[in-house]
Order: sequence, then structure tokens, then C-alpha cells
Amino acid sequence: MEEKNPWINNDQWAEELDLVKSIISKTELEEMIKWGGPVYTVNKKNVVGIGGFKSYVGIWFFNGVFLKDERKVLMNANEGVTKALRQWRFSSKQEIINNEKYILQYINEAIANEKAGISQKPEKKEAIVSELLEAEFKQDPELVKAFEAFSPYKQREFLEYIETAKQEKTKLTRIEKIKPMILEGIGLNDKYR
Repeated sequence: MEEKNPWINNDQWAEELDLVKSIISKTELEEMIKWGGPVYTVNKKNVVGIGGFKSYVGIWFFNGVFLKDERKVLMNANEGVTKALRQWRFSSKQEIINNEKYILQYINEAIANEKAGISQKPEKKEAIVSELLEAEFKQDPELVKAFEAFSPYKQREFLEYIETAKQEKTKLTRIEKIKPMILEGIGLNDKYR
């Protein structure tokens, strides 16, 4: 059974996505599948990705913040969270056809920027320490062992979940909630992945 691409909301955009792929194929970008969807790279560095969503087809530029965007078509899809990524949305096949020349210009500029090393480097996140969870670890070596089996990313999710609570009472409640998950090897957000 073929795995469904999570970046394609439904089959309504099949023609549009094929059209965008045919435009991208006119460049030197290499297609790869990352995060379950098509991502186009140069020298193994992400340049653009595509996907179909509920109301649009999107082309996102991983370092789109550095593009000139003379046509003012790029948007930040997740304001306040996304730093460099910018997205160009299309709501019809005709809109893609009408903009093919500009899509290629934007992609070629993104390729040139990537080759020139113009990119946003991810910020190192400050380590999160939970004194309350550390106290639990001292009492339960099995909990420590189970917690350390998680990837650093999943460990951070648990720590953020605890430490974003304002009151100590809430932090303790959250610890009690996640202890069984940790012991069973279930990540905090696994059910959403």
C-alpha cells in the first residue's frame, strides 16, 4: 500500500502539483522526499518544497526571507515561529501557468542564494531544566532510563510541557500525567505524528 503524502491534503491538487513539479524540473534542483513530501535541493541543501493544502497549493522557499520578492507574493506561513521560510500560494492551475516565468525567477534566485551561502542558520535553543522532574528521576531510576531512551527532541517536548506551566501544582500534575507515557516509550506528541 502506497503511503499517503501528509503534505497533500487531498487529491484535488494533483494536476497543480504536477504542473509545479514540471516547472521545478526546468532547474538544476534535485527532488528528495523529506518529512513525507517533495523537497528540492541543491548540493543536498533544501531550497524549495511543495504541497497541496485545503485551499491552496504552496511552494515554500526555505530561505525565502532573503529573496527580493519584487512581486510581493511571498508570505510567512507561521508568523512569529518561522524565521526564514516563505511561501507562495496558488489557488488554481491557471494562476500557476500565468506565473511560471516568475516562479522560475524566484527558484533560480533561491538556488543562487543557497550556492552563495545566504541562509538563516537555526538558533541553538537554550537547555531546559526541570528541577521537579529531576527530583522524580532521583526517586525512580526506571523513569530516568526510559526518559534517556527518547531523542533529545522528544525529551525537550516533555521538558517544555512541564516548564511552561506557571504554577508548581500544575507542573507536578503534568509530571504525573507524563510519567506513564515515558515509561511506555510514548512521546508527548506521538499521537499527532
